[in-house]
Amino acid sequence: MANLATNFLGISSPNPFWLASAPPTDKEYNVQRAFEQGWGGVVWKTLGEDPPVVNVNGPRYGAIYGPDRRLLGLNNIELITDRALDTNLEEIARVKRNWPDRAMIVSLMVPCEEAPWQKILALVEETGADGVELNFGCPHGMSERGMGAAVGQVPEYIEMVARWCKQHSKLPVIVKLTPNITDIRFPARAARRGGADAVSLINTISSIVSIDLDNFAPTPTIDGKGSHGGYCGPAVKPIALNMVAEIARDPETIGMPMSGIGGITTWRDAAEFIALGCGTVQVCTAAMTYGFKVVKEMSSGLSDWMDEKGYASIEDFRGRAAPNVTDWQYLNLNYVTKARIDQDKCISCGRCHIACEDTSHQAITSMLDGIRKFEVIDEECVGCNLCVDVCPVEDCITMERITGFDPRTKRPIPDTYGNWTSHPNNPMAKERRQHAAEPVVLPDAAE
Repeated sequence: MANLATNFLGISSPNPFWLASAPPTDKEYNVQRAFEQGWGGVVWKTLGEDPPVVNVNGPRYGAIYGPDRRLLGLNNIELITDRALDTNLEEIARVKRNWPDRAMIVSLMVPCEEAPWQKILALVEETGADGVELNFGCPHGMSERGMGAAVGQVPEYIEMVARWCKQHSKLPVIVKLTPNITDIRFPARAARRGGADAVSLINTISSIVSIDLDNFAPTPTIDGKGSHGGYCGPAVKPIALNMVAEIARDPETIGMPMSGIGGITTWRDAAEFIALGCGTVQVCTAAMTYGFKVVKEMSSGLSDWMDEKGYASIEDFRGRAAPNVTDWQYLNLNYVTKARIDQDKCISCGRCHIACEDTSHQAITSMLDGIRKFEVIDEECVGCNLCVDVCPVEDCITMERITGFDPRTKRPIPDTYGNWTSHPNNPMAKERRQHAAEPVVLPDAAE
């Protein structure tokens, strides 16, 4: 049986599944119940200075649903903990004493000044916590006070605060990054320059999920008004994976430990983050949707898959996908595919034909010899994969690589690798070839 135990920054946990800093980790009662169900660790809901913040007393969440009302995205306007600092610290210490084998990370957010950071770090160290996570991601409420994403969007601030924390504490420092930025590499680089031990990402995305067309106000609605909040859940996973991949392959941050966050709902989601290099994964929305027992399914599913693949520990596959993430310009343009429809599986719904006919390349028939039948026209198919994505039957349509001759372009398919950097249609490639052909003029020795 696969060993799911992790060692992240020297912090041991029985599995890589941690609860993210959020309502599920706001108090001892919740965390105790989570550990009883098998969670490997928690990031305690963000602590701030006393007096504590005041959260709204009305709706705090808005949602995006799929057709079956399955939750796809959750928006929240809740702030950091509204419980007294001393109360949180006492509970953190007690939980860590009772569960010494579980990871206990404490999320922190105080004003961007050295003294408040020094003070709260000392208090957290006394609890016996394993590490701290600097919340530089919250996009609402706290950012308006010069904290959260207001810090995370300025690399210089990230570097400065991370350096303070490493100077004033022996605890491992994890910097939680905001996705509300153009290029995630810059804040990650800043965290490394500041001495941070790891980054966690992504925090929530600034959003308004819907407008109430009766009240004409954003939801959730507080007394007729609404505000932007933080978006999370399965819908943000693609954004999170991309940002994790960017850090994993950036020459300035390669090898930097990462804790993955963003829409992790199943064991497969977790495996994908780990395959990109994450040492742990943090979960929030799935726990809020299905309860703490969801970790049992995640753990057993990951373990079963690892056994099937022959991986004894997560280190056996961690980071294996990162080298396969590249820029578009390096994709092989000589890799040609065509769609193939399994007629035994086809239910003749016609979705592939309509999608291709109306919005793609008119490469799928609807009738053959007067009979309703869906087949691919190789002379028109560009291998775009749209038909695979819209087909309701799994594996009914697949993509098949072809070699030799492309009936669409009427040209031979080169059997060598070729990308855009050297393609004849690329004006920059032509320019490079011209420069390469020009004679090299050496300067006169007297000059």
